[in-house]
Amino acid sequence: MNYNPPKTSTVEEAKRKLEYYCSYQDRCHYEVTEKLKSLNMIPQAIDLIIVHLIANNFLNEERFAVSFARGKHNIKKWGKVRIVNELKFRQISKYNIEKALKEISAEEYLGNFHDIAEKQWESIKERSIPKKKKKFCDFLTRKGYESNLIFEKLNDLTED
Repeated sequence: MNYNPPKTSTVEEAKRKLEYYCSYQDRCHYEVTEKLKSLNMIPQAIDLIIVHLIANNFLNEERFAVSFARGKHNIKKWGKVRIVNELKFRQISKYNIEKALKEISAEEYLGNFHDIAEKQWESIKERSIPKKKKKFCDFLTRKGYESNLIFEKLNDLTED
């Protein structure tokens, strides 16, 4: 029976791969470390490559956090709760998370929230008002909006 050991890359090959990996989309340290592990790199090589990527500005955690928050809010219409949780999952520092959230203006945030909430309310074809309210709240909670915003909006939409 033949045993084929997992293919490993040289440090130079891995550097080139990771430069490309980081150049077409901002990455965080966690994603880069996982990618290097998948290339079967040893911890010393991982550290060496990460230092190289940071020194040559391929890897910048603050830039990643800011572009991640801006992109997820503008494109996917995520709320701050979901953005924070996703950044924490990627092991982003509290400092960089706070910096990223400052990139989203309050007017833009609330504007997106009200647009998405009103569209969602209109799209729910539920006859039972309590069930419709639950679906509405569940949707906005999954999107990562704060519960006080959701309940205020629900009151606005249901007071007649």
